[in-house]
Parts: sequence; structure tokens; C-alpha cells
Amino acid sequence: MRILVLGGGAAGMLAAWRAASLGHAVTLLEANGRLGMKLRISGGGKCNLTHAGPLQDLLAAFRKEQARFLRPALHAFGNEDLLALLHREGVETYARENGRVFPLDRPGSAADVAAALEGLLRRAGVEVRFGARVTQLSGAAPRLNALLLEDGTHLLADRFILAVGGASYPETGTRGEILEALKGLGVPTQPWFPALAPVPLLRPHPEWEGVALRAGTLHLRSGPEGKRLAEYTGDVVFTKSGISGPAALELSREVEVARRAGAAWLDYALSVADEASLDSELRQLQSGNPHLAVRNWLLRCLPERLCLPTVISLGLPADQRLKDLPREARRHMVAMVRGFPLGAPGPVPLSRGEVAAGGVCLAAVDPHSMTVKGWENLRICGELLDIDGPVGGYNLQAAFSTGYVAGSMIS
Repeated sequence: MRILVLGGGAAGMLAAWRAASLGHAVTLLEANGRLGMKLRISGGGKCNLTHAGPLQDLLAAFRKEQARFLRPALHAFGNEDLLALLHREGVETYARENGRVFPLDRPGSAADVAAALEGLLRRAGVEVRFGARVTQLSGAAPRLNALLLEDGTHLLADRFILAVGGASYPETGTRGEILEALKGLGVPTQPWFPALAPVPLLRPHPEWEGVALRAGTLHLRSGPEGKRLAEYTGDVVFTKSGISGPAALELSREVEVARRAGAAWLDYALSVADEASLDSELRQLQSGNPHLAVRNWLLRCLPERLCLPTVISLGLPADQRLKDLPREARRHMVAMVRGFPLGAPGPVPLSRGEVAAGGVCLAAVDPHSMTVKGWENLRICGELLDIDGPVGGYNLQAAFSTGYVAGSMIS
């Protein structure tokens, strides 16, 4: 059987290798000049391959409808299967304390993963064609007939597997344009939406670039004093234009939803203590350690570079001591620790997300084969599916697993 796989990322390479290993004639089409472009830059070149732990832990990280869809694929090809495959190809890995699994730290570790997968393809007999960008899908349900390339070439096949990725990081070739072509064929889709992306702030602090807020909780609210809409416990890192870090990435989708709805505000809880406890602590220090500088007290929960600007923002002198701290200023300090103001977010960039939400609707795809319902010879896998798990290797594992299932064709 002749199979065309469109897209040479994590999902596409697994699909092509799996189909070829089952005896099919497979051609892999890649728009770029090499395979695994996004793999090579993932995790800053370190490549967070998957997440350690049992299947149930991996599934619990996804939204319920996504977990239900992914269950068969993760059973067919889970994290242990992926690591065993890579280990056989000479890629050594390790798991961090937080469960994230990486290749051993060394220059080019992400490239080693891409090279190992490419080696699998070559030995399985997969034909790889670079510079092959598809501009049109030809056919009508229940059969896709051909792919039209940018150079005018029509490519025919018995089965087609689409693994072109989403719409994040367009410089890696994942531009998301295939979604419109699928929509034109009547395949149910959801528009692309930013996810796992850095969050711009309308009033950023470029002078704080690189400073991190740690071990606290990022809150998304409907306004400065508004209802709490979402939260995530994790670090935040200031950038020139806003914030990044695990907490910012995890809330980016909800931030953009709230922003488009007309009201969004971000603050960061620096302490788990409630306001009454913090106020009591300050009052005790005012009598027990009255000469303690306010900015030195702030050092217990704020990075040093932010302490003095925070004191000044509270309308206090730089050398303010606790003994002379007015009651109202003390209340403001407590409120600030409970919710350090980050401000209103700007538009979250779709192009900078680690993944993109949206894509082909999961209800339109058979999770046991990745076949689009109503189509005999069209399969979808990887980020082109409407799946957006959290940071931590979950999305790459989903790509590998759905790619494996898409390529598992007996006849």
C-alpha cells in the first residue's frame, strides 16, 4: 500500500516509521530542508521528550475530553515505549525530579533525537522528500485522492497521514494553513488559539527582565479587584514585554480568553499565608524588631531587584523602618504580598506558543486509528489535532503516540 505522510515532525516521523515497518511503501513530505525542526528547538534545544510515571498520571494532565481521546494511543505507544525505542537508537535519557524526561544534557541533545528518528526512517525504507509544501487537498468524502504541491506536482496514494503541526513557531514550518483546506473538505475544525505562550503586559517592566517570582501562584482575575478566573502555582519570569515561565505559559490560553472577553488582570501570590497571619507577623515585628527595614522584610518573598521599587510604589521612603510604618501602609504591604500586581495582559501571541490550541476536532477522529470519521483513507495526528496539554513533555508524547497509531495500518 502506498502511503503519503505530510509533515516531518515528531508525529510524522513516528507515523512514517511505523507504517514502513509494517511493510508499506511510505513517502514522507517535509516542507523544510531537514526533519524535526520543532524538535530541535524544543526546551531550548534540550527537548523535553515525555513525562515519567504511569499512564494514568499522563492522562490526568490533559483536559478530560483530550484524555479520553488519547487513552488508546498512550496504551498503544506510551512513554516507556518511546524511551525504549530511543534507547535502542543510542539516545540516553534521564528524568528530573518533576518527572520531565530529557536526553542526557550535552550540546545538540535535541538534534540527537531528531537524528535517531531519521535513522529509523531510513532503515525502514521511508522515502523522504524535502521542500515539499502542500497547497491543496484533492478529493471528497469518503476518499482523498491527491496532494497538490507548491510546484504544481500532484501526488497520489492509497492512504494519507497529515501531521503538519499547528500554528505556533511559523519559522519551523508549522503555519497551520492546512486547517483551512480540511475545513473546505467538510472536516470539523476549531480555529487556532494561543496556548503555552509567554504573556505580554500592557505595562511591562523591561528593567526586570530575567527576574523570577518563585514558589507562588499566578492569578488571573476579571480586574484589579475582580473575580478570580484561573490560577496556577509555579514560577513567573519577567521578559522585556511581559512574563514567561511555567505559570505564565500554563495560564496563557485562559488569559487570552479573558482578554478577548474584555476584562483580564494578573497578580502573583508571593506567600501562602493569609492576610490576617501576615498582618499579625508585621505587627509583632514592629515591636520585636522595629528597626528592620521594610525592603529587608520584603526580601523573604521578593527578589532583591524588586524590593526597593516595591517600597517606592507603596509611597514609602527607601529607608522606611517597620517601627514607623503607618497602619494603612502595612495593610497595603500585606495585600501586595497576597497579590503582587502584574497588570493587564496584552494579546497573547499565537506564534510563540509551545503548542497551539485548536485544530481538527477530536470528535471527528477515531482515537483507535486516527482516521477522520467519514473518510476511508485520511488520518490526522500530532498537533494538528485539537490537543494542548501542559508543559512537561505531555504534548510531545501525545504527538509520538498519535503518530504511532496513525501509522499502524495492516491493510
